[in-house]
Amino acid sequence: MNRRKLVVMMLGGARRVSLAELLKESANRLGCDVDLVSYELMAEVPIAAVAKVEVGLRWTDPGVVDDIVRVAREYEVNILLPFVDGAIEIAAKCAEKMPDVFVPVSGYETSQIMFDKVLAAEAFKKAGLPIPRTYDVLNAEMPAIAKPRHGSASRGIKVFQNMEDLMHLDNLDDYLLQEYIEDREEYTIDSYVDQDGRVLVCVPRLRIEVMGGEVTRTRTCRIPELEEMSRKVIGAFNLRGPVTLQYLHDMATGRYLLMEVNPRLGGGVVCSIHAGAPITDYVIKESLKMPVHECDDWSNNTLMARYQKEVMFYA
Repeated sequence: MNRRKLVVMMLGGARRVSLAELLKESANRLGCDVDLVSYELMAEVPIAAVAKVEVGLRWTDPGVVDDIVRVAREYEVNILLPFVDGAIEIAAKCAEKMPDVFVPVSGYETSQIMFDKVLAAEAFKKAGLPIPRTYDVLNAEMPAIAKPRHGSASRGIKVFQNMEDLMHLDNLDDYLLQEYIEDREEYTIDSYVDQDGRVLVCVPRLRIEVMGGEVTRTRTCRIPELEEMSRKVIGAFNLRGPVTLQYLHDMATGRYLLMEVNPRLGGGVVCSIHAGAPITDYVIKESLKMPVHECDDWSNNTLMARYQKEVMFYA
């Protein structure tokens, strides 16, 4: 029996080796072979261990969409997946130019809002979703946390204990200013929404340990309140494909507060997949127009502990 060949193109998949392997495993179970291509700024990145690396342009380059389309046509790509925040909007634009390629992302305007923390907070508040108290400079209460409005992976975040220090922050308009909650837990929800808008799975994970913005230790948790909240968020913004939601749990009050929504696969999603959430299966099945079904039998208390592994390059 002939096996179908699929080509998956990753945008910014530099460190996502284990997730790339899970995509291959899903395809194999479904009777397909997968070739992987990753669009990167340099050739010497870990994903080169399992994928062909194409060196391309920055996400902010005016020619990046056309360049990605060129590469996708060259490799006869079937599936296009963004793996970093800056690539989400780009993937949405590519989807418009390549209707024959499966690109499981939300619309461009929605992706644009979610990549801007200030615009996202305004949209969350307008939708009636619970978020941390959000300030402008004139009504800020201390302590407060300032997050770069276009930042990711926790880069550039600053906590201020007094107004004097806050006023020394350059370009305040480039930050989202919110209440700082010291006694807190942080949760990620890994979800997948099919192209008809059905939420197929929602898996909450406690972020136990984080290094450089990347979760290195995380555990799945059955929290029905978070699952229901996430379904409401997804419905409010008509999201599609893999969606990663971030929540803060205020330990003093018990509040769960929405921090951000990333319409892409998150770095720790491998934990949810190993717990039984068939997210990579969904990607492959939808690309092949196979039926997909809701999943709620994932395993609670599945712990992921991440370790370092080197990929060597020789001249």
